[in-house]
Amino acid sequence: MSIACSRMYDVTPQVKAAWTELFHWVSSESGVDLEVYEHKAPAPMEDLWSRTDIGCVFMCGWPFAGWEPTPKIVCAPILSSERYRGRPNYVTDFVVRKDGEIQTLKDCFGGRLGWTVDHSHSGYNAPRHHLQAFTSPNSRRLFGESIGPLVTPRAVIAALLEDRLDVGPLDGWFLDLLRVNEAETAEKLRVVDTTEPSPIPPLVAHHDISPSDLEKLRNGFIAAADAPALRPVLKTLLIKEFVVPNAGDYVHMLDWAESAVRAGYPIPA
Repeated sequence: MSIACSRMYDVTPQVKAAWTELFHWVSSESGVDLEVYEHKAPAPMEDLWSRTDIGCVFMCGWPFAGWEPTPKIVCAPILSSERYRGRPNYVTDFVVRKDGEIQTLKDCFGGRLGWTVDHSHSGYNAPRHHLQAFTSPNSRRLFGESIGPLVTPRAVIAALLEDRLDVGPLDGWFLDLLRVNEAETAEKLRVVDTTEPSPIPPLVAHHDISPSDLEKLRNGFIAAADAPALRPVLKTLLIKEFVVPNAGDYVHMLDWAESAVRAGYPIPA
């Protein structure tokens, strides 16, 4: 028995239920036994990724690129939103309170920036890479405070709405799911800038999964796009289809991190 976990994208109870239905369908379709596992926040994601029984677990692309032994990619979603242009990509949105005066990212400079954890691409590495372009050799700090680790996107949202932050990063897919499934919260936020796209977090299995089971799981997810019973599920999750991305596509995240450190900008600040 292997575990399946959607912790990174359990945005609302409705979304979480959709993931559970999808995992059960893929397990039945593929013949690979999957047990849905919650791994509730604030439990560290590293603990989940280190388990030997992972069979279908979302993993951030940045740690994936440097993880040894490298997990096996099962698949990754192509999202239905036009902003991802039919590629297995995602972005980070810089968000502020909609009822505030901030209109642009530069308006936030000198204020309070939040981040999730220092191994998150969407919550740390991608924002740092984006912000680095605004720094200069004489001024590597853009904000008065750099606040973290906040751990989860939900905590970033709470800090913004409670006026403990001026701007924070949100995984673009997380925000898209929030807009559709919890519009009353999303409507309190304003996007002031967006990073360039990166490969979306893949669903991964332990490195020693059998080639047969890996292939069965991949085929199960690929078949999901054409399953009439899953149309409402995929609509809830904003997924068009699943594909198998190239593991090497994630290496650029390591390059972004190394570039920031070399430039003297090790944390988003």
